[in-house]
Amino acid sequence: MDISILLEYGWVLLLLIALEGLLAADNALVLAIMVKHLPEDERRKALFYGLAGAFVFRFVSLFVISFLVDVWQVQAIGALYLLFISINHIVRKFVKKNYEEEKEEKQSKKQSGFWMTVFKVELADIAFAIDSILAAVALAMTLPNTNLPHIGGMDGGKFLVIFAGGLIGVIIMRYAANLFVKLLHARPGLELAAFAIVGWVGVKLVVLTLAHPDIAVIPYEFAHSTLWKLIFYTVLIGIAAAGWFLSKDHEDVEKQTTRV
Repeated sequence: MDISILLEYGWVLLLLIALEGLLAADNALVLAIMVKHLPEDERRKALFYGLAGAFVFRFVSLFVISFLVDVWQVQAIGALYLLFISINHIVRKFVKKNYEEEKEEKQSKKQSGFWMTVFKVELADIAFAIDSILAAVALAMTLPNTNLPHIGGMDGGKFLVIFAGGLIGVIIMRYAANLFVKLLHARPGLELAAFAIVGWVGVKLVVLTLAHPDIAVIPYEFAHSTLWKLIFYTVLIGIAAAGWFLSKDHEDVEKQTTRV
């Protein structure tokens, strides 16, 4: 395989790991709220069953979407979904700054039994998996094809990089979420940046949809061109950098507050 293709695939995989990590941290907070009323042993089991189900769902849904990935209607639905969750999260964050606390209060008022909690965790994990898979597919769509055999209806290289990103997301949610939670606590702007990136990935799917041969609103060549890739990744890195540098470090804020 050509070295330039390897580098491009490696770059996309690193982006997926970073994005999965930030989204997994936010998702882990939601799951922690959902199971906190259970005893510790049952809490661990509920999370384990939920994550096991999420892993199976990710693999099955990825295999299915590999056959549908070139259907422009599927691309359009995926684009609208990613844009919706991005805008919805950002608007709620600004309009209702305490929406996490509200969710926590509602959850504490409606405590469920063990299996009902497992069911709710399963549904939440499936929703998170859909976000993850759509974002990963959109990032991998314009990668060059490899000489690997097709898996499902997708080039083997693209399938593997998307699957690797999803698998890493599950692992992060299970084992490394605390590290990303601490990072989000130190740099809270990264959470908004992560969902802004999800929205920008949705824009990428919009471009792919409009460039589909059956739509042809914009040239097919542009959606797969080096120029569009440069524009996309430049904006993506800019969003991530803004989330980092424009976010006040909580430790610095706490030190300043203590001094006052």
